[in-house]
Amino acid sequence: MGAVETEVKLNQAALSRLQSSFKGQLIRASDATYDEQRKIWNGSINRYPALIARCSDVNDVIAAVRFGHDADLPVAIRSGGHSFPGLSMCDGGLVIDLSLMKRIEVDVHGRTAKVQAGVLLGELDQATQAFGLAVPAGIVTHTGLAGLTLGGGIGWLMRKYGLTIDQLLSVELVTANGQLVKASETENPDLFWGIRGAGSNFGIVTEFEFRLNPVGPTVLAGPMFWPMEESAEVLRFYRDWITDAPDELTTMVVHRRVPPLPAIPAEFHGRPVVTVICCYVGPIEEGQKVIRPMREFNSPFLDLCAPKPFLAHQSMFDPSFPAGRWYYFRSADLAELSNGAIDIIADRAQQMTSPLTAFPIFHLGGAVRRVGDKDTAFSGRSAGHTININATTASEAGFDAEREWSRNFWTALKPYHTGVYVNFLMEEGEERIRQAYGAERYDRLKALKRKYDPDNFFRLNQNIPPN
Repeated sequence: MGAVETEVKLNQAALSRLQSSFKGQLIRASDATYDEQRKIWNGSINRYPALIARCSDVNDVIAAVRFGHDADLPVAIRSGGHSFPGLSMCDGGLVIDLSLMKRIEVDVHGRTAKVQAGVLLGELDQATQAFGLAVPAGIVTHTGLAGLTLGGGIGWLMRKYGLTIDQLLSVELVTANGQLVKASETENPDLFWGIRGAGSNFGIVTEFEFRLNPVGPTVLAGPMFWPMEESAEVLRFYRDWITDAPDELTTMVVHRRVPPLPAIPAEFHGRPVVTVICCYVGPIEEGQKVIRPMREFNSPFLDLCAPKPFLAHQSMFDPSFPAGRWYYFRSADLAELSNGAIDIIADRAQQMTSPLTAFPIFHLGGAVRRVGDKDTAFSGRSAGHTININATTASEAGFDAEREWSRNFWTALKPYHTGVYVNFLMEEGEERIRQAYGAERYDRLKALKRKYDPDNFFRLNQNIPPN
C-alpha cells in the first residue's frame, strides 16, 4: 500500500470535526513529517497509515477513539513503538500515538508513581532513581512502558520485586466506546485482572499508577564472558549455580558476538561468546559472595560485573537494539535448562551468522513465581526460563537466512516448550496466543473481551477475539 491510497479512507467531514477539538498533532500522508512519524523500532516493518493522531492528553485519546470507531478504521496504538511484529503501526488505518504523553508524578513518601502512557522505561528510571526507587521493567530503556507493562514486564528486578504488572495499583483506560474508566483491585477488578497480562485487548491505558521499590542507586551488575565453544559447560554450571540463587540476584545468559562498545577492549570485538549477565540489588559485599562461584568457573576471559549505577546497567543493551534494524523473534518458556535443551542451545548458537544477532535466556522464579497463578492474566509464573531467539540484521541483506535460523532453533527446542511470554510473540495466530495464557485463562479473557470490547475494535494486538 502506498501513501496515495491512504488518503481515500479518510472521511473529510469527520476529520474536520476531530481537528476542531484535537490539541495534539494530526499527521496525514501528505505532511512533511509523515515518513518519519510512521517509522517504528523494527525496521523490517514498513506500513502506511491513513492518519497518525499524536495525542497530547486523555481528551485527545477519547476523540481519536471515537473518530476511529465512527470511521470504521483499523486502529493501532503506539507508545514506544517496540512491538516485535509492528502492531503499533497499520496500513490504511488510524494510529493513536501516545508518545507525547510524558507526565511522571513521583510520590516519594508514599512510594508510588503516576505515569502517562507515552513514557519510555529510561525516562521513568531517571525520575525514580533520583530517590533510590524503581519500577521493575524491561532491559532496553527506549522501550515504551505501556506495551511492556500490559503484557507482563520482565527485567532486571523481577526476581526481587516481581513483574511490572505486579507493581500496578491502578490504571485509567479509554474503552472502545470512548469512555474513560479506572481499574484497580477495588474498582472494575475484573478489568484490572485482565489488563495485567492482556491489557491491549480492552482499551487504551492512558495512565498507570505503580508501587515503587527501593533500588540502588548502586547495584552489582554486568556481564562475564566465555568463548562460545564453552557454551554447554557454562550453561550446565550456571544451571546448578542459580538453583539456590537469592531473590536479589537476577541473571540472563546471552549468546552473541562481542559488540564494539567502549567498555570492552578492542581485541575482543566480534568474538563469539556466551555471557552470564548479573544484577544483584542487595548489599554489594553480599552480592560479591553470591556471584563468586560463577565468575571463577572456567576463568572467563572478561569480567565486567562490578558495582555501578542501576541506570548504567539498565541501559547496557540500548546500543545493541537500536531503532531501524531488522528484527525477528521466536520465543518459548522452558521449565528448566535440561541437558537436552542445553545441547540444542549450544549447537544452534554457533550457527547464527549475523554479527548483530543476540539471544537472551532469562532466569525467572523468585518474586515472579510467588504471585498466585490465577491472580493476574499473565501466564508462565511457574516457568524457569524464557528464551527469546532474536534474529537481527542491519538491513534486508541476510535477514531471510537469519530468520530461518531463528525458526529452526525454536522448532528444535519444541520438546522443551512449556508456554510463551506474550510480549515476545510475533504474529503467530490465535492458537499461540491461547498457549500464552492457557485454556482456562484464555476463556476468561474472551468473556472479559465480550464485556469491554464486544466488536473487537482493539484488534491490532495479540488479539483475544470476543467470540
